[in-house]
Amino acid sequence: MAIIALVSAKGSPGATTTALACTLSWQRRLVLAECDPSGGTILAGYLGGALDGPRGIGELAVGELRDGSLETAFWSQLVDLDAPKRERLLLPGVVDPAQAGSVTPLWQRFADFFDQLEKGRPPYDVLVDCGRLQVGNPPWPLLRAAAVVLLVTRARLPELSAARPTIRAIERDFAAHRVAPDTLRLLPVGDGHGTGEIAKALRVPVIARLPEDRRTADVLSLGGTVRGNRPLMRAAAGLEAPIRALLDRRRARLAWPANQEVPDAV
Repeated sequence: MAIIALVSAKGSPGATTTALACTLSWQRRLVLAECDPSGGTILAGYLGGALDGPRGIGELAVGELRDGSLETAFWSQLVDLDAPKRERLLLPGVVDPAQAGSVTPLWQRFADFFDQLEKGRPPYDVLVDCGRLQVGNPPWPLLRAAAVVLLVTRARLPELSAARPTIRAIERDFAAHRVAPDTLRLLPVGDGHGTGEIAKALRVPVIARLPEDRRTADVLSLGGTVRGNRPLMRAAAGLEAPIRALLDRRRARLAWPANQEVPDAV
């Protein structure tokens, strides 16, 4: 599936928690890349700062700028979240603000590299946590390269209203760079407005909905034992199927002869 990007709107945190929940429940091999320009949180939060020595996208950026070592250094910068299987891997985000300046000029380089991981042996999907776009130097090249961009937002009116500027900014950028308009999907979290109401109000389809599960969210944010039978984890595990179905339909449309109509079932 190549790259799946997650973003959140102003006032609607949750992209990192959602990305980690998906990573821990994904069926295919997956790399979770923390590409939030404001910094990564999983090392200090979920992993409790247990790793010794610096590791992550900041180190990769420094090495790439110094001697072009991204391909050779990439796998050594990952953290195996389900060791030793190498099936759920984390590329930690920047933790030192000084590294942010090294990463920013390389967003396109990382996008191109991530896009090739699904063709590797073995292949990996890449889940990219882009954080909030209302920051300096957001990772636009990663969003443009993504097969699907999921905007995570709570389903309440204040957060939905705050999502509108983010949606319009993404739509403008995608139109300017000829990105398929059906790349963007909503992923509402918790109680509030109905799914159909949200899609109609924001004029973006809803791909799925995640439940409010504060206990699991706290574990994913602060560390502890993740239980697969919890509501959030079950919903995150179910998210892979609609994403794959969306991409299968898109690929079928692209492969269908131009002079024939695509069957309704597709």
